[in-house]
Amino acid sequence: MSDTALPFTLTEDRPAQLGLVVLQTDETIEMEFRRLLPPEAELLVTRIPSGEEVTPDSLGAMKHHLADAARLLPQAARLSALGYGCTSGAAEIGPSEVARQLHGVTGAAAVTDPFTALVAACRSLGVTRLGLLSPYIAEVSQRLRDRLAAEGIATPVFGSFETADEARVVRISEASIAEAALALAERGGIDALFLSCTNLRTLNLIGGLEATLGLPVLASNPVLAWHMIRLSGLTPPPGAPGQIFRA
Repeated sequence: MSDTALPFTLTEDRPAQLGLVVLQTDETIEMEFRRLLPPEAELLVTRIPSGEEVTPDSLGAMKHHLADAARLLPQAARLSALGYGCTSGAAEIGPSEVARQLHGVTGAAAVTDPFTALVAACRSLGVTRLGLLSPYIAEVSQRLRDRLAAEGIATPVFGSFETADEARVVRISEASIAEAALALAERGGIDALFLSCTNLRTLNLIGGLEATLGLPVLASNPVLAWHMIRLSGLTPPPGAPGQIFRA
C-alpha cells in the first residue's frame, strides 16, 4: 500500500442538482420523481418527520422540522431548486414560511412546494376553476381550498376519500382514483382537475384521464416536478405525462 497521496483535479462542471424534502410517511414521491425528472438532473433527498395521521396539527408540526431536515442535504450541493413534498403541509404552514426556512438553510436558488407549483401550473394553463380530489379529512382539505381561493382559483367541484391515515392513502387503488376523478369531472364547470397529495399514486392515470375528459389533469408530484424543472431551466423528459409538461 502506497503512503503517497495521489494527484487529482476538481471539476466545476456539475449537472443541475435538485433537492427534495420528503415526508417520513411518503412511499410514492421518489418513485414518481424518477420518471418525471430529466436524466441529466441529480436528485438529492432528505426526510422530515411526519405524523401517520394527517391532521392540521400534524401538518403544522412539520414547521418545526423543516430546517433540520434541509440541513441533512449535502452542504456542498448547489441546488438549483428545492421542493418540499407536501401539498397539505404547504397549505397549512404557508408557502412563504416553507420557502423562508428552506432557502435560509440551503441557499437554494429557488424553493417550491406542490401548492406553489399548482398555482404556477394554473396560471400557465389559464385555470381559474379547479376540480379537486383529496384523500384527506375535511379540515385538511378546506385549508387547501381556502389557500387556492386566496390565489383566485375556485374549487367549485370537490370530493374526498376522507381518510387521515397515510398508510391507507398510499394504497388507494388506481381504479378508485380514476373512478372518483371521472365522477368529479362529470359535474362540469371546471377548467382542470387536481389530484392532491404526493403519496397518492396518480402518475399512470393522467394521460388516460386527460384523453377521456379533454381537460388538463394535474397532480401533486407532476406539478412539483414540472415547477422544479422550470425553475432550474431544464427540459422535461420525453413522455412526461400531462398537458402541463407541454404548455
